[in-house]
Amino acid sequence: MVVIIADDQGPWALGCAGNAEIMTPNLDRLALTGTRYTHFFCASPVCSPARASLITGRIPSHHGIHDWLRDGNGGTQPAIGYLDGISAYTDVLAAHGYDCALSGKWHLGDSPRPRPGFSHWYAHQFGGGPYYGAPMIRDGVLHQEPRYLTDAITEDALQFLDSRTVMPGRPRPTPFYLQIGYTAPHSPWIGNHPAEFVDRYADCAFASCPQDAIHPWAGPLTIQNHGNRDALAGYFAAVTAMDAGVGRILDRLETLGLRNETLVIFTSDNGFSCGQHGFWGKGNGTFPLNMYENSVTVPTIISQPGRVASGSVDHHLRSHLDIFPTLLDHAGLPVPDRESLPGRSFAPSLDGRTGAVSDLVVVTTGARPETIHDEYGPVRMVRTDRWKYVHRYAYGPHELFDLQEDPGEQVNLASDPGHVSTRRELKGELDDWFVRYADPARDGVREPVAGLGQIAPAGPAGRGADAHTPIDG
Repeated sequence: MVVIIADDQGPWALGCAGNAEIMTPNLDRLALTGTRYTHFFCASPVCSPARASLITGRIPSHHGIHDWLRDGNGGTQPAIGYLDGISAYTDVLAAHGYDCALSGKWHLGDSPRPRPGFSHWYAHQFGGGPYYGAPMIRDGVLHQEPRYLTDAITEDALQFLDSRTVMPGRPRPTPFYLQIGYTAPHSPWIGNHPAEFVDRYADCAFASCPQDAIHPWAGPLTIQNHGNRDALAGYFAAVTAMDAGVGRILDRLETLGLRNETLVIFTSDNGFSCGQHGFWGKGNGTFPLNMYENSVTVPTIISQPGRVASGSVDHHLRSHLDIFPTLLDHAGLPVPDRESLPGRSFAPSLDGRTGAVSDLVVVTTGARPETIHDEYGPVRMVRTDRWKYVHRYAYGPHELFDLQEDPGEQVNLASDPGHVSTRRELKGELDDWFVRYADPARDGVREPVAGLGQIAPAGPAGRGADAHTPIDG
């Protein structure tokens, strides 16, 4: 298995998703050999809680990571094991003989210490920063990586893949899991990417990133980058450079004879806006924190020739919370505590056959089908095929959007007397769902999350999520 996680890639930033400006030939190639998802959601629109939910299958109000981790990363900071005692799907894989490896971003606390079950660990100390001279950790030792970081992460992943074969076409019998955590296309964008990629966008109109009038809630990232062609070129170049790395990974899998037996998942931790809605950023690109579609939806492709339908597009509402049971089901492994998980396995649908018969035992849990929930501290969202309701428990305002009539989320119907029953129904479902899946000791509603970084465990175990220094994460 290879799971590739981009950092801050908007759902619109893919050629195969209809963006004619951005150059992603290898991700487009991956989509041709697999299934692309048009409505895939993160569990929280910021990196650390989203990544924690992806790997544990638990919501932030269960695992306790509610914001990007500003402290506790280890190395030059004290180490905090934010996920200690919380099961991840990699624990199940390792227990069943999988050799697990990390190349790149972790950002879930205590970066120098490999997650149990991992034999290979090349991690970023923090979660992002300069693409040259990045603080990386290998074998527990911190060093400054002189190479362009996207290339360094790719090359480390390639070395791990090479170790998986006796010779081309003869893979080692031990199955493997490789998590590739790119920091691209996270900021910084200007002066941080090779000219060969930046120059490709010298004449780009960037029509796919309209610089809407500045949002009244917009933060400093918007002020720095709104209308800046150099920033747009840097963002697009970061995506294209990462795409080249993905191409090298796919090429190596093919050369080693591993492609058809390797499930490849590509996704991003959260979405991103580069001027759409009048701001730059994700959930913390505004304050109050936002739940716009560009923040909570992520580009996602799943591919395995011969096992996953090629060239298909899935329009169902899916979530990172679904990855835990789906990945393990696809591998034929048990799913611990399946009935208590908020996610739903969609493994039987991966072959694309409607009503396909599967020998997997899949139990649908969570809210009604086609319903998505997100959270970012005291801000929570419930989304159906038609409606999106956002409730800000600490401060408001609340939002209700009719996505069928208003896909751009321009008209807030929360105060419209004609939609009182819809709002009441969605609010009730939101509350019921979090009562079912949140741990009261780590509930984000009780944490002062402002999008400025978490410095200690949530709840009684720590001081909660602090917010003093405005640093983008």
